[in-house]
Amino acid sequence: MKGPHNIWRLIRTGATFERTGAMSAVLEALEAPKPVRVAARILGWPFKWLGLRGDERVPPVPRALTALGPAYIKFGQILSTRPDVVGDQMALQLQVLQDKLPPFSTAEARRVVEHEMEMPLEALFSEFSEPVAAASIAQVHKARLIESGRSVAVKILRPGIERAFRTDIDAFYLIAWFVETLSPASRRLRPRDVVAHFEGVVMQELDLRIEASAAGEFAANTRDDAGFVVPPVEWFMSSRRMMTLAWAEGIPLSDLSAIDAMGHDRKALAARVLEMFLRHALRDGFFHADMHHGNLKVAGNGDVVALDFGIMGRIDEYTRRVYAEILMGFIRKDYRRVAEVHFEAGYVPADRDVGEFAQALRSVGEPIFGMDASRISMGRLLAYLFEVTERFGMETRTELILLQRTMVVVEGVARSLDSEINIWTVSRPVVEEYIKENIGPKALVRDLFTTARVLARFGPRLPQLAEAALLAQANPPRRPERSPWRERLGYAGVGAAVAAAAAALLVQF
Repeated sequence: MKGPHNIWRLIRTGATFERTGAMSAVLEALEAPKPVRVAARILGWPFKWLGLRGDERVPPVPRALTALGPAYIKFGQILSTRPDVVGDQMALQLQVLQDKLPPFSTAEARRVVEHEMEMPLEALFSEFSEPVAAASIAQVHKARLIESGRSVAVKILRPGIERAFRTDIDAFYLIAWFVETLSPASRRLRPRDVVAHFEGVVMQELDLRIEASAAGEFAANTRDDAGFVVPPVEWFMSSRRMMTLAWAEGIPLSDLSAIDAMGHDRKALAARVLEMFLRHALRDGFFHADMHHGNLKVAGNGDVVALDFGIMGRIDEYTRRVYAEILMGFIRKDYRRVAEVHFEAGYVPADRDVGEFAQALRSVGEPIFGMDASRISMGRLLAYLFEVTERFGMETRTELILLQRTMVVVEGVARSLDSEINIWTVSRPVVEEYIKENIGPKALVRDLFTTARVLARFGPRLPQLAEAALLAQANPPRRPERSPWRERLGYAGVGAAVAAAAAALLVQF
């Protein structure tokens, strides 16, 4: 990990940050202690002349990351989803990072296709365009399938990108090791864990089979969502270094004049983008975590088309229920219930006072609800909420941070389409629908049936399990002063397990 090439990469990074003016901004944002500041200056200032200049029209930190190349750009994009690590202001700066890079040659793209598909390109496509989009990891070509005549988008990894990312990720681990060594206090931010998270995300993006799978799952989940489209995957034309989707015609959601010229209702589009994001997060627990303007189009018939499924978010069912109850509590201004949900979920330590926590939550909600519709923000609410819960001892939950960051981006898209959109008015029906289906008597019956079904799968083993439990009670390990009430409780537990299993079997038959 600490080879000469990584030391050189570390020096080049420090020099570039120093030359672009990003070093001071980063050290301030992270509130770096003196040893880290001194080390950063030693790595940067003497070698400043070796640093890359970057685009002077871009703010210092995005400028430095863009100059250093694809891995640094992608790292900055992922850090923009972690305000808990880099702070709100720095996360906001990093959100402007664009990974548009010069394309590689079409001849190289053809070689990748032929290698992956093991046949000449002309046997697959009747048309194959020059690159229509190029990013840090891959580029896209428009093509036409010979077999069906359908237009498709072919996404192809950059040549050598895996090796380049591997080298830079090793350098990131070295930087994290230096920071943790020089500043023990920084360990609370877990720099090496942050790099490991980045590595996991990027390694998935470097295997286009995983993105194709995400697109397929997302398409299946949203098949019946009126007005929302995910292009289907061409599975037999996809592999590790190549992914093929149906071509999606449409206008980027950032092109407001074209949207108006086509006669689309911008208010309806804004509401639909927000509704769909919430519905996917709550109903499916699987949401598009990169829903910026560039990844959304509006088709000629008014459908919203989603693209690029490299970054997806996932939330388990229990967390979804907690999240929905928290949102609904704020919508109803029932701060006591919001506080209770946090305690019931174990998010806040049990030794804290529920009343004090509810009071703190009121300080979060009331100022936001006092705003006019154009300034109400669910993203801001979640950011304030995390600040309060942190003061009460709640640990950072990465999946909720990603949800909050995506919510901010989605709100930005919705407001660009309709500056007067009322976030709460649009959100309430979606949240209420989810709560109606997933919290209450109907959900309880469904949960009990699911539990019974799981128990029933152990039906053939239940006699042995019951016997083993009874034998363990009859011949326990020797302990001082065995308590009679514990023995009775043990038998009661066995009886309850047998009764539950019998009920499960009856449900099945």
